Amino acid sequence: MLIAGNWKMYKGPAETAEFCLGLREQELEGVDVVVCPAFVSLAVAVQLLAGTEIAVAAQNVHWEQEGAYTGEVSAEMLQELGVYGAIVGHSERRQHFGETDETVARRTEAALEAGLFVIACVGETGEEREREETEEVLRRQVSVLEGDDNLVLAYEPVWAIGTGKTATPDMAQAAHAFIKTLIDVPVLYGGSVKPDSASELLSQPDVAGALVGGASLELESFSAICRAAIRS
Repeated sequence: MLIAGNWKMYKGPAETAEFCLGLREQELEGVDVVVCPAFVSLAVAVQLLAGTEIAVAAQNVHWEQEGAYTGEVSAEMLQELGVYGAIVGHSERRQHFGETDETVARRTEAALEAGLFVIACVGETGEEREREETEEVLRRQVSVLEGDDNLVLAYEPVWAIGTGKTATPDMAQAAHAFIKTLIDVPVLYGGSVKPDSASELLSQPDVAGALVGGASLELESFSAICRAAIRS
């Protein structure tokens, strides 16, 4: 079971240091834990979580090793910092920054080739679900990806991200089971995961963990979700 905390554009180095020091004190044996700080906070997270089983991942990674790509960061740069992996294709990247299935595939392939662990995100919008296009969308998004031992997918229904809405356990299970027919990798659930909903979601047979957004920003709620994963 894997629990990854996506901090989005929160927590500079000082707040990251405080959180990581607290996280070190938690009893989290029995679950794989990853924190995904902003680029400016990666170094302090790597430093303070060194010697623990808690991994540090970035929120994005570019497909080129270097070049004239202002604002981007390569897999090799992340590795030099000691970063373990990266999120790729989060719906906010698709919605706000023009990420496409093609660029998600390029980022994923480059990161995997460099030896990074990748959490690649897929999921439908509310409008697509209402039109009963969930499986069509997932098939398109997954079709550009190839299975790899260092690849995990995160099913994140876009309509449930930052909205307080959460897919029911049955809805999550159905989507995860479908994804598993397309590609043989673990699938996390992402979409307003909270301590009170985590246990039932994580108990579904094809849910291999969670990509946690807002609830990962507070040590108490993130730790509670990790403990729910241990019990699942």
